Amino acid sequence: MKIGIAFDLKSDAPPSTHLPDDFQEEFDSPVTVNGIAEVLRALGHEVALLGDGRELLERLLREPPDFVFNIAEGHGIARSREARVPAVLEMLGIPYTGSDPLTLAATLDKDCAKKLIQSTRVKVPQWAMWGPDEPLDDITTRHYLPYTAIVKPAWEGSSKGIRGKCVVDTPAELVEAIETHRRAYRQPVLVEEYIEGEELTVGIVGNAPPQIIGVMQVLPTQNEERFVYSLEVKRDYLRRVRYECPAKLPPARLKAVEDAALVVYRELGCRDVARIDFRLKDGAPYFLEVNPLPGLNPESSDLVILSRLAGWSYERLIESILRAAMERR
Repeated sequence: MKIGIAFDLKSDAPPSTHLPDDFQEEFDSPVTVNGIAEVLRALGHEVALLGDGRELLERLLREPPDFVFNIAEGHGIARSREARVPAVLEMLGIPYTGSDPLTLAATLDKDCAKKLIQSTRVKVPQWAMWGPDEPLDDITTRHYLPYTAIVKPAWEGSSKGIRGKCVVDTPAELVEAIETHRRAYRQPVLVEEYIEGEELTVGIVGNAPPQIIGVMQVLPTQNEERFVYSLEVKRDYLRRVRYECPAKLPPARLKAVEDAALVVYRELGCRDVARIDFRLKDGAPYFLEVNPLPGLNPESSDLVILSRLAGWSYERLIESILRAAMERR
């Protein structure tokens, strides 16, 4: 079978001065693309590197593959950018791995995803939204705002915008954080209750039924008053954190996290693979976000680290994602 890989590569070109230094954080390195390609070739498939954007469109029209392994995140800041490649593939009748356009659009928009999960039994932190041009002079009168709060861009992944100064305690700090995020990311800003508790992420593959690979806890290696799994931490993960999978939680709490992850996976329409983030508060899991296009770097991506700690090889992970998509078809 001929399998194409849809992806976005990080560019070596220097960034424009008006862009934040994490603007390419979602994009992949050649190590990731080549790692996936090597696994697919070892399984006996012919592999075509499709890229994204115009290049992908031209390749699909010129010589369409039988199947596409999709890890393309999409360029720009639009909340539907992750849905573009699956939408094109559906229009052309080409099957692909991963979630469909609706799920990818709904989950990239953190406000939308939280509203959908709020309708289930899974707990969600309090949150509020500010549009790109919404006035900030009434922040002190909004008594429902959660403090302590964490401030995030509303339509980003890969911890973009989640930096060392994103946790705030006062209206003045909140105004400054919102203004900083709006200038950098040019999109709505999410203000979310900061949950003081264990940082957990759950890896899931498959569809009928989905299978939990494991629940991984992310722990700081040094004492931190308020641990945030921020971009700075992820870029220095070998020194700043350690990972435990399975998480060392009481059995009842571990099951509660697994059950919540499966609810999120199903309710948001995830397919084939996803990684879902939670924090524990008073023993209850609070949903933070879901990653239906989780990073697949062979060494540094959270899902790969989680899978390895759970006893899965990289080859098994990639093959399982592909097999789930093919069985679904």
